[in-house]
Amino acid sequence: MKYGMNLLLWTGELSDEMIPVLHLLKNLGYDGVELPIFNMDLDYAKWGKILDEIGLARTAVTVRTEADNPISPDAAIRQKGIDANKKALDCCAAVGAVTLVGPYHSALGSFSGKGRTADEWKWGVESMRAVAEHAGTVHVTLGVECLNRFETYLLNTHADSARFCREVGHARCRMMYDTFHSNIEEKSIAQAIHSCADMLCHVHISENDRSTPGKGNVRWEENFDALRDIGYNGWMVVEAFGLALPELAAATKIWRRMFESEEQLSRDSLGFMKQQVAQRW
Repeated sequence: MKYGMNLLLWTGELSDEMIPVLHLLKNLGYDGVELPIFNMDLDYAKWGKILDEIGLARTAVTVRTEADNPISPDAAIRQKGIDANKKALDCCAAVGAVTLVGPYHSALGSFSGKGRTADEWKWGVESMRAVAEHAGTVHVTLGVECLNRFETYLLNTHADSARFCREVGHARCRMMYDTFHSNIEEKSIAQAIHSCADMLCHVHISENDRSTPGKGNVRWEENFDALRDIGYNGWMVVEAFGLALPELAAATKIWRRMFESEEQLSRDSLGFMKQQVAQRW
């Protein structure tokens, strides 16, 4: 198993201020970090060298908005979404990120007032297939992420994500599992994980209140038991949010501080994951 920390706990963009945090995470024992790729004009090759020197592997996360929504009825907007996802993949290649995860299948926080349509599903699959073809050329794997119904409407369950990726039909198009969204949307944790076992490439470890994993109400035993049962052995990345990113508040709905410090959350989360894995694998 490889253990990572999503940097969105601190920042939405890499900067020199993050270097002490990167050293902290390395010293705590993390194998890697999950990088936010929102500003795609950074020198990601430079950051790849910095992370190599520190000794941290990396995955990455990005999102799409209404302006570049891959399921928009407007073909020009769909193309912008495809192009933006391809550019994010280029950033991944430059920084050495092996996987790009996130809800980039559709616009985050954008709703039609009803469920997905057949056309939106078709546009999503077609858009993602074009992105997957580019992922193949830059040797990065897509980890498509479903979100709960309050954040998006195209993909809300992990079975949906798995079916979506199967229809895309490209070796570089896989999906990820998230304990936070599963806690809201899935009737059976075990069934959700088994339903996507053939497509699963990445896991987010996230508590029901988005703070320290293991301190809340997520059904952790069911999650870790099912991941063991399907033979999962990849990245487990902590995804927690605080108050550092006001621009993400509309999506994450974080208005209050729910942990002692970022260092405490990072240390306790890593210990929790390693303990759960050691008991099962």
